[in-house]
Amino acid sequence: MHMSETRRWRFKGPEMEGPIARWYTRLRGSASQVELCREQARQLVAGLPSGAQVLEVAPGPGFLSIEMARLGKVHVTGLDISRTFVEISAERAREAGVTVEFRQGDAAHMPFASDSFDLIVCQAAFKNFTQPGTALAEMHRVLRAGGGAVIQDMSKEATHSDIDSEVRGMDLGRFSAFTTRATLEMLKRRAYSPDQLRQLAAESPFRTCRITTSGIGLEVRLEKEKDQ
Repeated sequence: MHMSETRRWRFKGPEMEGPIARWYTRLRGSASQVELCREQARQLVAGLPSGAQVLEVAPGPGFLSIEMARLGKVHVTGLDISRTFVEISAERAREAGVTVEFRQGDAAHMPFASDSFDLIVCQAAFKNFTQPGTALAEMHRVLRAGGGAVIQDMSKEATHSDIDSEVRGMDLGRFSAFTTRATLEMLKRRAYSPDQLRQLAAESPFRTCRITTSGIGLEVRLEKEKDQ
């Protein structure tokens, strides 16, 4: 049972609340980053039936959730531990004229009924979870049979060259590029390697996963069996 999972150690840095959350929102709001979210949204919802229920875990400022909802095909819910991010993302959804339910809560204790979602998405956040095994078990619980989860995050095997290339593509100013590069180098220490994620998946109710890597990142796809 993952409920008794030993919490993963985490360096206690600034919480994503208040000014820090608003700074991160500005960082993620560049034209190139928003366009990337649009493309990712199209890819993620492709193949889902009209009216499918999608959950984004740790959506932050909500850019991806809003772009998925903007497509008009799926119903989107976002769950984030940060109250500031919930406020920011809800306001941005209203401004965009789309409906997304953003809720405050913990990925290890999701406030949703079992079998609620067809797809779960988690971007750039899984490495920060202090109870990753419990979070995976919760994802499995709230997924409908036949549903899937997509975790996209930084790879522990990312090189300095990979990080430099990633930052150059973010269309940032000099100072933001410097701080972003330093942040990514720090976050890499918490990131998982593909083998570590395969082990976590094997110990979870999902049992198996598919992993692909590109640049600084990796993508993990997990499925809930149809007969469960």
